[in-house]
Amino acid sequence: MTPCRRALLYPVFLLAAVLLAAATGSAQPSPAPKGAPAAEPERLLQALEHAFASVADRVMPSVVNVSVKPRKTASSESGEGPDVEQRFKEFFGPEFFDRFFRRRGPRDEGRAAGSGVIVDRQGYILTNNHVVEHAAEIEVRLSDDRKFKATLVGRDPKSDLAVLKIEAPPASLPVAALGDSDTLRVGQWAIAIGNPFGLDRTVTVGIISATGRTRVGVATYEAFIQTDASINPGNSGGPLLNLQGRVIGINTAIVATGQGIGFSIPVNMARDIMAQLIARGRVVRGWLGIVIQDLTDDLAAGFGLSAAHGVLVSDVMAGSPAEAGGMRPGDIIVEFAGAPIKDITDLQKRVAAVAPGYPAALAVIRDRKPARLSVKIGEQPAEETQIAALQKEESLGLTVESLTPEAAERFSLSARAGVVVTAVAPGSSGAAAGIRPGDAILEVNRQAVADLGSFRRIMASVKPGEVMPVYVQRGGGGNEYVVLKAPEKP
Repeated sequence: MTPCRRALLYPVFLLAAVLLAAATGSAQPSPAPKGAPAAEPERLLQALEHAFASVADRVMPSVVNVSVKPRKTASSESGEGPDVEQRFKEFFGPEFFDRFFRRRGPRDEGRAAGSGVIVDRQGYILTNNHVVEHAAEIEVRLSDDRKFKATLVGRDPKSDLAVLKIEAPPASLPVAALGDSDTLRVGQWAIAIGNPFGLDRTVTVGIISATGRTRVGVATYEAFIQTDASINPGNSGGPLLNLQGRVIGINTAIVATGQGIGFSIPVNMARDIMAQLIARGRVVRGWLGIVIQDLTDDLAAGFGLSAAHGVLVSDVMAGSPAEAGGMRPGDIIVEFAGAPIKDITDLQKRVAAVAPGYPAALAVIRDRKPARLSVKIGEQPAEETQIAALQKEESLGLTVESLTPEAAERFSLSARAGVVVTAVAPGSSGAAAGIRPGDAILEVNRQAVADLGSFRRIMASVKPGEVMPVYVQRGGGGNEYVVLKAPEKP
């Protein structure tokens, strides 16, 4: 072999030796190629080890422990958690959930803990929404053992992100640098830092296994970084880092049934959401006001399409931007703002990115023919509005669901829009009004109810003690108005 060819192949041999040693966990590196210095592979492994240690030394001071004293709620006292808790239980398993949310330390009874990372010298901290969403008090402990009461600047359940703020001299705060998650490649090293199982600032290492992961079931807007760097209860809210020590993600979850599968929110998404939460305390997203479903092969064939490409509109909410723009149930959205639409996640992400008030062009297939529409994008209802509506439903003693064709058949209803009452609490306002299980609610306060979403938007605006006409269809036939009075206190 000529010296030139030997020089070209030598780095390849060394890389193979490094990867083999890392994969096997062996302390003995593979032999160097003939003629190479024996110590060279060891030197490269030591350089990699130094890189990991340097990142930990530099970034660990900016990683904080977030200690939360949960507020008491009616749902927590009854043992029934909110929807987000149920989603976490279903996806990650009850053992993970109970260990994370219900864990109690020996010295501070009734507190839950997570992680966060300081990203600005003004005291702003990124963490997960699920770490702080039920917090009555939030305390942050730094690596030098300083403790601060933290203020919740804002949270975004739909991405599982939250921003905290502590008041401290800016010069005294260690800050982590943010990277660029759009440039990540599968196979890159990834380093996670957090406080798993109450163990202060633990470092784990792995690689980026995938990017842009959706349909994980943790948040509405998902484009997760998947990593095999160990993420455990308590790591939530901590940073995922590259070898340069820059934050590339915010750790959010693990899969309890999978080994080496963890997820982080891309830092570019976190950066944008953080800016909105700091500026206005909430995240503003675009909204069409439609109910959508994925287009399966069978549905595509039924609508006369040769391939399952696009998203099917199953309902259009009354008074929504989509209704004003002429959208109809049965439309298949194949293009939004000039970009082809693959699936629900793709459409949700693109619509959310459009500022409310701006028009967007849509291409749809309607009755097997292409059509073009222009819809003026609205503002997505806030999470707090949805919560307020749920509280109103509970206070009225009503349990409702969208009036699907299946529900209409089950309760012998001819109405095609509205909500169906599945339960009425005895002694409640709903019971006093004469509303019964099986009734379809078509109007509230002279406003048409299209589906569960529109019902909750209307209910969120109802004032305590307000008396309102409710138009119902009785199961088996017959429509009538009833008078419903909202309780004085929700």
